Amino acid sequence: MTRPTALDHATRYFDSGALQADLARLVAYRSESQNPAQADILTAYLVEAIQPRLAALGFDCQLHDPPADSGAEAPFLLGARIEDPALPTVLTYGHGDVILGQDAQWDEGLAPFELIERGERLYGRGAADNKVQHLINIAALEAVLAARGALGFNIKIVMEMGEEIGSPGLKEMMELHRDTLAADVLVASDGPRLSAERPTMFMGSRGGIGFALEVDLREGAHHSGNWGGLLADPAIILAHALSCITDARGQIQVPEWRPTSLTPSVRAALDGLPVGTNSAPTVDTGWGEETLTPAERAYGWNSFAVLAMTSGVPEAPVNAIAARAVAHCQLRYVVGTDAEDILPALRRHLDAHGFLKVRIVPMDKGLFPATRLDPDHPWVAYVRASLKQTTGDDPHVLPNLAGSLPNDCFAEVLGLPTIWIPHSYLGCNQHAPNEHVLKPLCREAMQVMAGLFWDIGSGIPDALRKPAPI
Repeated sequence: MTRPTALDHATRYFDSGALQADLARLVAYRSESQNPAQADILTAYLVEAIQPRLAALGFDCQLHDPPADSGAEAPFLLGARIEDPALPTVLTYGHGDVILGQDAQWDEGLAPFELIERGERLYGRGAADNKVQHLINIAALEAVLAARGALGFNIKIVMEMGEEIGSPGLKEMMELHRDTLAADVLVASDGPRLSAERPTMFMGSRGGIGFALEVDLREGAHHSGNWGGLLADPAIILAHALSCITDARGQIQVPEWRPTSLTPSVRAALDGLPVGTNSAPTVDTGWGEETLTPAERAYGWNSFAVLAMTSGVPEAPVNAIAARAVAHCQLRYVVGTDAEDILPALRRHLDAHGFLKVRIVPMDKGLFPATRLDPDHPWVAYVRASLKQTTGDDPHVLPNLAGSLPNDCFAEVLGLPTIWIPHSYLGCNQHAPNEHVLKPLCREAMQVMAGLFWDIGSGIPDALRKPAPI
């Protein structure tokens, strides 16, 4: 009954090939939440792959239909293993859905829903996002239980199958089951490490909002020879509208989109953190906010992106002035940005620059608020010390992830301090063909999580306990 014993159980789970075999079974579920035809698979993942394993671990699990009018189609799994109500309680989370497989775009010999080993890489859709991540955390709980005979704390879990389409219904579920899911802290895993060689922990995420900019001037296209110079070109109007949102190096020009929350403490937390390590492509040093470091741009600032844009028929252009042009855009934003004012501010900005014909079309999916836990929070120090004890390296600590997660459901609805410990890396091809995880990283992640769960079960300081409601 020692910490090394728990780490040994975790290491043997990886070295024996059990983790790889279990991950292969999870990857085989074509759990594409963006594909309505896979709705039954989303449910099957929870019922067949997750619920029996949690039940064997001592969880009392229940499937809940999604809240009415939430837009969610798959059920949610809520589970709890309560050893003693007086013990600390950890809430964890995972999502079993993946983006579309993009089957035809994978390298020869690879397939999205078959786990394929090549050297130190395990390829498969969801291998990195998020199947291996919640698998490692569940297996680490099993390792601690095998070593100690008990966890020494209570554990609750939320599993959803719609994170890749914006987690519809998750916030409503947290509100409905607020008392059931009461805990001292959220410890979960998603996203990438900053470096494959060193653990990362982050305490929130940037928010994300998607919208389209549309210029629709008339019915049908018209001959460019007969009408060129006479009819306004929607693509040119749209291009100039986009150019007033950022300058030529991508620096944001909308005043309300420039955050004021890059405080000295946040700058200090980001100082020296690597960006783009062990991954392609190379960071463009001449892009983004000129006065900020790459880490400050990625984790402490807002970024605007044009995800796709069309005018006419790009695959078969003709000599005609198009009637319509559209750009699908996104703003990733940090705490301190007024989320309710993002699109109104853009409207004011476009109007002030004369682009009254550019219509803003809000997107109803993929919306995530921004969250951040203070880097000086006691839970941050506690987890940081545990990870360092296991690996010998001080982990990279981020106030928030550069990407977006439904962290507001836990931080704001449940009022929890939130600690995320990712088990992937920046070069994993998440959301792209050839998605994969690194075997050495998975091995270390098993040890890291078993060590952390062992430490929590050995007793935590009173300062880490969430006060009981009055």
